[in-house]
Order: sequence, then C-alpha cells, then structure tokens
Amino acid sequence: MARLTHDAPFVHDGCTLTNSTFGTYTEIGLGSRVANSHIGDYSYCDRYADIANADVGKFANIASFVRIGATDHPLQTAACHHFLYRSQDYWDDAHPDEDFLNYRKTRRAVVGHDTWIGHGAMIKPEVTLSHGAVVAAGSVVTKDVAPYTIVAGTPARFLRARQSPQIAERLIALAWWDWPHNALRMALDDFRSLSAEAFLERFGG
Repeated sequence: MARLTHDAPFVHDGCTLTNSTFGTYTEIGLGSRVANSHIGDYSYCDRYADIANADVGKFANIASFVRIGATDHPLQTAACHHFLYRSQDYWDDAHPDEDFLNYRKTRRAVVGHDTWIGHGAMIKPEVTLSHGAVVAAGSVVTKDVAPYTIVAGTPARFLRARQSPQIAERLIALAWWDWPHNALRMALDDFRSLSAEAFLERFGG
C-alpha cells in the first residue's frame, strides 16, 4: 500500500507545524519545523528542515537541514536580540512586538514547482526560486533564481542551466505538475526513461 496519501501529509516524529497548510501526497521529515507556510502537492522535506513564511510549490524536493525564509532581527535599533519582540518571555508585564512579528510574516519566500534544494542550503526571505530551479548543498540564496537554472555558493550564483531556455519554457507550458494523480502514474515509465525533450515531444509540450 502506498505510504503517501491524498488526505493528509505524512508527518514524521518530532515535527512542529504552526499555521500551515499542506497539499496532497506531502511528507514532512523527522524533527522539521513548518510555520506560516503552504507546502504544495507532492512536495516533501527531509529531516530537520526549517520552513517559515514560505509558499512552496508542487513536487519540491527539500533536503535535510534546509532553512527557507530564515527570519530577521531588527538591525536599526540599539539591540538586535529577540527580547525586543519576544518580550513576554522575559517580563510578566511586557507584550510581544506584534508589528515586528507581523512584518516578518509578510516577507514570503517562494519555491516553485519541480525544484530541488540541497542539504543545508538557506533561502532568504522575499526570494523566489522559479520552477525547475536547483540549489546546491550549503548554498545561501539571497536573490531570485531563474527557471531551470542551478545555483551554488555563498551567496548563491549561477552555476549552469538545468535545461535550455527553450526546453524550460516548454516544460513550464506543459505544466505536468498539474496533471491528475492517475495521469502521472500512466506516464511514470516515460518520466523515468525519456529525456526532457523526448518527453515534451511525446506529450505535446
């Protein structure tokens, strides 16, 4: 019997899920934390991922120890410690700085469909990984990443194209990530065996 289902995410032990939604056939790895985020259909994260204030598309592959939407500290004030905005943790008569906390939540990271984020990589707030993008392990992504490109380094820079611009454009137009579950199953052998170009020729992209 299939482990992943349409009905609910497969959540491993030790996870913390806060104010987040999950698509079909999703999986959240051991000890991961997901807050104020949406995880799209078929996407998963491996162990100890930390995802906050993010919109993750479909079929995203998120490796272990990835951090998406790493939150900020105030830098323009005399102190940058979180006693400024988590004040209730320190004094009974203090309140959290809701304005600052709400501001952080608005700084969304966006992860497109069919993306791959390698082990230990970090995606900063307000960064968009376009469809098909790949982030090498250990990279820190501070700027938007174009479709079907591979980036690496700290800060992450263009390494090479995953697909040519022409193939990338056709894959995005085909939007196989929107296919019904049974259509994906029927095309499984072709996904496995055909090049992207041959797949597009077969399926009219």
